Amino acid sequence: MKNNYDTFFEELIKHEGGFTDDPRDPGNQREDGFGNPGSTMLGVTAQVWSEWTGKPSPKDVMRALTKDDIKPMYKAKYWDAVKGDELPSGVDISVADFGVNAGPGRAAKRLQRVVAATQDGAIGPKTLAMVYNMEPKNLLQKYANQREAYYRSLKTFEIYGNGWLRRTREVLEKSLKIA
Repeated sequence: MKNNYDTFFEELIKHEGGFTDDPRDPGNQREDGFGNPGSTMLGVTAQVWSEWTGKPSPKDVMRALTKDDIKPMYKAKYWDAVKGDELPSGVDISVADFGVNAGPGRAAKRLQRVVAATQDGAIGPKTLAMVYNMEPKNLLQKYANQREAYYRSLKTFEIYGNGWLRRTREVLEKSLKIA
């Protein structure tokens, strides 16, 4: 919903830590496209930051990123990609947050699965109509279940699963409060 982006961003930042270069994290296994090894800052991988800026993202650049630097990128690449301004309050935050973790297309497909829409990964008028025809709290709970199922399917679940499940619960709680 319009005006919820700042709420989404603040919730997101609670879950996205500082600088990491954990080689077990698939996001850190990809270089930035300029030959720099992968790393992550505030949830932004070096690869994503380089794609966004068109510039190299070595570790010193990544370590220096601030919330103000990354906020417009999160809006364009994740919030806008899942039609955050058009989704109901609460649903917008849950879908955009999952989009950050799993990609906007996958987040959209999981939403479409919940509302029994065609799972094409693009939230359009038909998906939106089906979203608005579903009771928000029921939709949010089913969406959280879809997130959990996805995370449990990943080979890195043993390493990161507890954090992903905690994040899913906390985002669901926040989403239910504003739904």
